[in-house]
Amino acid sequence: MPDDLKARLKSWAETYNDAKYFREDPIIFPEHFAEKMRSGNACLGDVEVAAVFAAHFAWGRRAMIVRDGKRLMDEMDWKPYDYVMRGQWKDADESIHRTVKWCDVAQICSRLKAFYLENDSLESLGAKDIRTVVFGQKPDPKAPDKKINMMRRWMVRDDGKVDLGVWKNTDPAGLLIPLDVHVHNMASELGITSRSQKDLTTVLEITDFFKEIFPLDPCKGDFSLFGYGVNHPKRAAESRNST
Repeated sequence: MPDDLKARLKSWAETYNDAKYFREDPIIFPEHFAEKMRSGNACLGDVEVAAVFAAHFAWGRRAMIVRDGKRLMDEMDWKPYDYVMRGQWKDADESIHRTVKWCDVAQICSRLKAFYLENDSLESLGAKDIRTVVFGQKPDPKAPDKKINMMRRWMVRDDGKVDLGVWKNTDPAGLLIPLDVHVHNMASELGITSRSQKDLTTVLEITDFFKEIFPLDPCKGDFSLFGYGVNHPKRAAESRNST
């Protein structure tokens, strides 16, 4: 890896791993409950449920994601864990966010309730388990599971800046880069990957690249790619338009 590229990626990660860049981002929902949990006014389940749906809605413009996330939290009376466990979910065949319908939300709530009746925290589930147990998707060993890896980054990384660090028993060294079209295009522009497939193999390739820079915390590289997009807005716009 060229030293100048390594230096730029480190610099971008340090600069853009900053909450001021994420004030209108889906992470604000689990962050809200993480803050309340620290003061004893929310539980870990609140953070986890908020994170599940914030990640599930993380598709499209951030302003739209935040708008629809607030609609969901309002429906939940801003008590997401209680809403899940109460079992009286809005179950309508109408959209809440893009192609996500209220009935889809209800199905996720049903699976979450079943899980929480037997378990204390989603942290016990790996990414592939979250895919099947929480989201009800079929197993797919090649899937990049972008939203799930993003959620796990939020919950595990604990540097007190953007991510929440509420899962204490998961090693950040084992996290995987959340791969969407935007991230893939940024990584391709930088020469981090030459693969065109947006699959788990590409996720591992990009993650392994960042392990050379951040050996104990490869997902810090996610902020490097964010920084590249900020510093190359035309390319970032082209990437977003292809999503």
